[in-house]
Amino acid sequence: MKKRIAAVAAAVLMGGLAAYAATDHRGQDKQPVFGGYVEADYVMVASSVGGTLARLDVRRGDTVSEGTELFLLDELSERAAREEAAAKLAQAEALHADLLTGKRPPEIAAVEAQLRQAQAALYQSERDYERQEKLRITGVIAVKSLDEARAQRDGDRARIAELEAQLRVARLPGREDAIRAADSAIGAARASLAQVDWRLSQKRGAAPADAVVIDTLYRPGEMVPAGMAVVKLLPPANVKVRFFVPETLLSRVAVGAKISVACDGCGAPIPATVTFVSPTAEYTPPVIYSREQRARLVYMAEARPDARGAELRVGQPADVTASLP
Repeated sequence: MKKRIAAVAAAVLMGGLAAYAATDHRGQDKQPVFGGYVEADYVMVASSVGGTLARLDVRRGDTVSEGTELFLLDELSERAAREEAAAKLAQAEALHADLLTGKRPPEIAAVEAQLRQAQAALYQSERDYERQEKLRITGVIAVKSLDEARAQRDGDRARIAELEAQLRVARLPGREDAIRAADSAIGAARASLAQVDWRLSQKRGAAPADAVVIDTLYRPGEMVPAGMAVVKLLPPANVKVRFFVPETLLSRVAVGAKISVACDGCGAPIPATVTFVSPTAEYTPPVIYSREQRARLVYMAEARPDARGAELRVGQPADVTASLP
């Protein structure tokens, strides 16, 4: 790459000298022309996770629209992990709902039935106790029989109190700490599912913009490491012209300046806008910078075509003309 830049700098140096020489003895510049070539910022579409390339949907030279699917990596493992994560989330949500609703209706119904039985038993034991108490006053029965009737009545009352308490508890939701734990379990399950969904989405590569497929770097069946590009794209907006400007003419190519680009087979010149000017020289001979020597200093600049950028080909030589003020 350094050799290429040096060769280009050497080639355009003569163009820079010629542009500088295109001034008369009064210092009034003619319209300068600079030598350069077409470059581009490629988009390397990769996956954040590795895997076997299962499908390649494009070929070199295809034109794709934004969002077009480019490739698919094997996602069998991620599919299984997603099913597991979804099942754990459903389990956590079901447990949380169960804690909020208390016991199931059939369980509550069973306690209610037991309570009705206990109420009926209490009614009978109270009647028995009343009869035994009357008989004891007349001296017909012994004190023991009255005590037994009283104990049966008191036992039935306690049984009713117990069942009523069970019924209240059955209708209550779970304990607050258990509910908080269930909430945390739901959050963790959702986070796990989101992580699996993200990994699953990374198995597919899509075009981030309208572009031309410059190259495909893997074939189906090959293992693609994480972060390695699978498809190389060139959006038309990423085409640029790189050219070199003598130090004495830098004022003509400030960022934002309008230029025109001519190349073989391009037809009419293509308008472009300067987007970058290097702050350092590409060629600096170790001499005192007289006016003549300063003409040998060239600075790399870049420009983006305003239109018709698709007519330019990467690596193509180009002549850049700066507009007169």
